Amino acid sequence: MKNLSSKEKGFLGEERVVNFLVNKNYQILFRNWRTKFGEIDIIALDKSNLNGDTLVFLEVKTLPSGNAETLEKELSVTKQKKIVKTSKCFLLEYRQYKYDYIRYDVVVVDMPGQEPIWHIENAFSEYS
Repeated sequence: MKNLSSKEKGFLGEERVVNFLVNKNYQILFRNWRTKFGEIDIIALDKSNLNGDTLVFLEVKTLPSGNAETLEKELSVTKQKKIVKTSKCFLLEYRQYKYDYIRYDVVVVDMPGQEPIWHIENAFSEYS
């Protein structure tokens, strides 16, 4: 992975995350969903909830040389607000999901000191 560009590392990280999520009973709806406000890396339904599906907006960070401070900087409050605003655009366009539970997760790939794929459920909320 050393000689790959950031974009290539990110793509490979997202591929791994998609496989990870599918194995955890998630249904992938969209990847790299964009609006003029921003992009959401993965939008999926978590099918494991007994009370119904949870719509999950996932931010993927591939950080092979990162640490907690790097992650915090990458997921600034500004970035979180951008993801929330973009998710609201999604919900306006895809009204069939408006009654589902909604969650904002972060998945960190290859960060030293953590699992190879570290899934942080409810990493932030609209009100963070």
